[in-house]
Amino acid sequence: MNDKNIIISVAALLFVVGAVLYNVSGRESPTADVSKVAPVLSSPVAVFAQCLKDSGTVYYGAFWCPHCQAQSALFGDAKALLPYVECSTPDGQKQTDVCIAKKIGGYPTWEFADGSRVSGEQTFAQLAEKSGCPAPPSE
Repeated sequence: MNDKNIIISVAALLFVVGAVLYNVSGRESPTADVSKVAPVLSSPVAVFAQCLKDSGTVYYGAFWCPHCQAQSALFGDAKALLPYVECSTPDGQKQTDVCIAKKIGGYPTWEFADGSRVSGEQTFAQLAEKSGCPAPPSE
């Protein structure tokens, strides 16, 4: 490589590094919203939702399904932690390939690590019994 190519390469590298640093510094720190997330992550319902996920439980639903909406609402802010699989295409007219392959016939459907399933809205106690996760205390 001649001196001209080295200078161009160094300049390009500095430009890329500068652009990356500029973009990173312009964004909020990932820890900036810890005060909003921490209470959710430490709530008994969040611990239960995380346990469901860790246990191999999977929750199949559809965005347009009122029973799925009620099931998700039961978890409040912790619903983001649920092991949820969306079965509806965005237009609400078809089922996704993953749910077809799993032969999901209704919503919500909960599938557990042992391969067993339950359909319809489930209480925390019902999910706890099937998953082995301790149910959060009743409020």
